[in-house]
Amino acid sequence: MLRYGQALSAQKSIYSLPVTLAEREGLFRREGIDLRIVIPVPGGADLMIAALHDDTVDVTHVATPFLVRAALAGSDAVAIAAEFNDPIYSLVARPEIARIADLKGRVVALADPGGSITYSMRKLLALHGLRESDVQVKTIDGTPARLNCLRRGGCDAVPLGQPQDLVAQAEGYRLLGVSNDAVPPYLYTVTAARRSWAAANPDLLARYVRALAASFAMIRDPQKRRPVVDAIVDITGASPAIAEGVLQLYAGKKVLPERGEIDVKGIAQVIAFMGQTGQIKAPLPDANRFVDLRYLERAGIR
Repeated sequence: MLRYGQALSAQKSIYSLPVTLAEREGLFRREGIDLRIVIPVPGGADLMIAALHDDTVDVTHVATPFLVRAALAGSDAVAIAAEFNDPIYSLVARPEIARIADLKGRVVALADPGGSITYSMRKLLALHGLRESDVQVKTIDGTPARLNCLRRGGCDAVPLGQPQDLVAQAEGYRLLGVSNDAVPPYLYTVTAARRSWAAANPDLLARYVRALAASFAMIRDPQKRRPVVDAIVDITGASPAIAEGVLQLYAGKKVLPERGEIDVKGIAQVIAFMGQTGQIKAPLPDANRFVDLRYLERAGIR
């Protein structure tokens, strides 16, 4: 059995697709793995590494800033595979808001203050002459919760991942810009494990990585489009047409890794973000400190 940790905020988001698809399609079973998805905390992206240490889970989905932060605080957790590379976050607003500059004085939802979503949105606002102090900020974890805030009228603009950004636009909300306009590519989410646990279970992790690689291959295979669309619909509640739109949006982009490979430069960019926001001080740590590539290599992935 392999216990995989997943934050509640990620469970119904597109960022759970690679692992959820692999579980649905029997790719873990094919590798002899009985995968158990554990939701250790409600939301709590910053608590996912703690779940490794209190033996709630064996491996966990985690955004790279939280992994870096935990490791610098003494955790022996490291990334062993990539789940999402360079995400696309759309800044979506009420229909009457025509441009980003019009958000001055309005309510804008952001994610965790130390996360890459908030960093990219700050940069996007700055490109259009707005500082964070020019807007009223609400901190809301998770794309579905931010979309709900927009729909209820509690937020004037929110950053949304897929498919909720496409859903919102179909409902008449306005796309103001995307995160990729403001920041260079970075590595968003990874599977992490404790070094000590990983070293004792190298074959299990190699088999996990092979199953993940097969999931990425299925997502890219036009002949396997139906089960991928069905998975997106079931995970997010989007329509099949919206799910197809997500896959079209990702086509030709490096949103997903090819086989779970880790781009160390992408982690270095996250570290640079954290340095620029004052979360960590110079000299900035080497990105290689936060990865262990041996399990990818053992699975034949480089």
